[in-house]
Amino acid sequence: QVQLVESGGGLVQAGGSLRLSCAASGRTFASYAMGWFRQAPGKEREFVARINPSGGSTYYGDFVKGRFTISRDNAKNTVYLQMNNLKPEDTAVYYCAADESFVRVGVVSSVGSWGQGTQVTVSS
Repeated sequence: QVQLVESGGGLVQAGGSLRLSCAASGRTFASYAMGWFRQAPGKEREFVARINPSGGSTYYGDFVKGRFTISRDNAKNTVYLQMNNLKPEDTAVYYCAADESFVRVGVVSSVGSWGQGTQVTVSS
């Protein structure tokens, strides 16, 4: 198990940017694939992005359309989500995820570890 703590959420106007961070502790961070999910009120948790342990491979949800970038710094045990051109529909609680499998970290029902979430609110 790995412990995850998200930060960086907040209130931003449409068109603005935020960078979310997720600090990991516990077992070896560099051996874990990492991901981001989000959940809006009344909706199911949905996949946003994932990155493999080395950082050399990334995948994004279809709605991202080049606006978000996932990255990681294994020396700092941290994964990031840079979000640009934010829209009101991006408003949600954003969750960090970790799993030893690059495939499982992209599936909400299969993720091994979750953070507590950070709120992102985009005003119009």
